[in-house]
Amino acid sequence: MENEAIQVILEDLSVIEQDMAIPKNIRQRIKNAMNFLGGGGEGNVQLQIGKSIEELGDVADDPNIPAYTKMQIWSVVSQLEQK
Repeated sequence: MENEAIQVILEDLSVIEQDMAIPKNIRQRIKNAMNFLGGGGEGNVQLQIGKSIEELGDVADDPNIPAYTKMQIWSVVSQLEQK
């Protein structure tokens, strides 16, 4: 079940990452968060989630990010915090 939830979150992040209205550096940081989450089934899942939340929190605080994207990112962070 947890694996399926992570897949849904990765799909949500992929949609955000493909939005060309978002600056390239922010898209790269979203991709980094995706890599933390998709970094294999081995290792501490909570650590991977924590790293992703930290990266996404930094992205959401960026002043260059559109407001609707901030809401999408905070939605993903909320989902991650429930894991």
